[in-house]
Amino acid sequence: MSENSLVLEITDANFDEIIQSDKPVLVDFWATWCGPCKMISPIVEDVAQEYGDTAIIGKMNVEQNTSGTKHGVAALPTLLVFRKGQKVATLAGVPSKKKIKKAIDKAM
Repeated sequence: MSENSLVLEITDANFDEIIQSDKPVLVDFWATWCGPCKMISPIVEDVAQEYGDTAIIGKMNVEQNTSGTKHGVAALPTLLVFRKGQKVATLAGVPSKKKIKKAIDKAM
């Protein structure tokens, strides 16, 4: 993630607080060794640029954090959309930008 990125770094320490937001929250669960995770990263960055502060877009490194497991993350990459602490969408693999945006829009 670049320094001026709109993508938040989500950790076990801030995960529960962030997903409680009134705004839709997209969390990209990834790992450094995951090829498809690298493929989806620029798409997630684009989505963050487009949504600005109308949604929260973040990434969680599963090598350093375990919060994904309690939400059923078993494969990478997995993107989860939350609204007020509730998981409202699960996108596995490398979904299209259109599919990601549709999941976020549905949670608005």
